Amino acid sequence: MLIIGIGGGTGCGKTTVVNQIVKELSDNNVGVISQDSYYKDTSNLSFDERVKINFDHPRSIDFKLLVRHLKDLKAGKTIEQPVYSFVQHNRTGDSMLTHPRKVMIVEGILILTNPELRDMFDIKIYVHADSDERLIRRVKRDIAERGRDLDEVLSRYQNTLKPMHQQFIEPTKEYADLIIPNNKYNTVAIDVVKTIITERL
Repeated sequence: MLIIGIGGGTGCGKTTVVNQIVKELSDNNVGVISQDSYYKDTSNLSFDERVKINFDHPRSIDFKLLVRHLKDLKAGKTIEQPVYSFVQHNRTGDSMLTHPRKVMIVEGILILTNPELRDMFDIKIYVHADSDERLIRRVKRDIAERGRDLDEVLSRYQNTLKPMHQQFIEPTKEYADLIIPNNKYNTVAIDVVKTIITERL
């Protein structure tokens, strides 16, 4: 099994890159694990308490479970990925059956911050986008898909997202084997990734 880690800041276009890789290879060969599924269970907190959690800090992620699931997949076992709700700021209690594939992509803003997880990646990719571009994408997505209002998104960006990006996410660039600039669709980079994957397989 080939494991690819795709990191980068919020709104940088990781999902676009993941989708392009999946499209270039066959669905049967590629599986995707999202870091967002592994936000820690916060059922013990009230909704108001959950809203205040810093979701951009590495300690908000259940890396232990993510690493265990990845090891299980590598051993040929099927896993149950938790399902997370951004509206409730908590896991839903449901799970998604994920089968082992020849290529597993793990994507998320904080995946390159964890040394144990990082060591499991055969290829580490960092998707880079201009900070203004990332903010615009984040505002659009959070209002359209996550039920947030503009003030809430901007306040979170200023107080949490930006400082956490500078402290934890931006420095993980140094671990990347490949940095993809994603201010526009980058066909060359995707072709390079596809070639590497095809050769490894």
